[in-house]
Amino acid sequence: QVQLVESGGGLVQAGGSLRLSCAASVFTFSSYAMGWFRQAPGKEREFVAAISWSASNTDFADSVKGRFTISRDNTKNTVYLQMGSLIPDDTAVYYCAASSQFLPRRRSEYSHWGQGTQVTVSS
Repeated sequence: QVQLVESGGGLVQAGGSLRLSCAASVFTFSSYAMGWFRQAPGKEREFVAAISWSASNTDFADSVKGRFTISRDNTKNTVYLQMGSLIPDDTAVYYCAASSQFLPRRRSEYSHWGQGTQVTVSS
């Protein structure tokens, strides 16, 4: 059973930065692609970023490209989302997810989800 626990959310001013972490309790973490999604109030959960199992490939939503980076440490079973130049539209609950696919963008391609961490960006 894969369990994912996000941390690092909080309140930040526009223009600021935050780093989210997602710790996975699974022996074969390095065999999963990992992704970050977010869901703002009243909106669908949307793709933010993904990283392949080896970290050699990454993918980003256009809305965060150039502002966010994704990384992973397979020795710590952890994936990170470094968020910079934050804007109020980045306010959402952020979820990490695990997938057996290569570098998925669709929610349906992810089999395991965390509980989410709130990020609030004030103007």
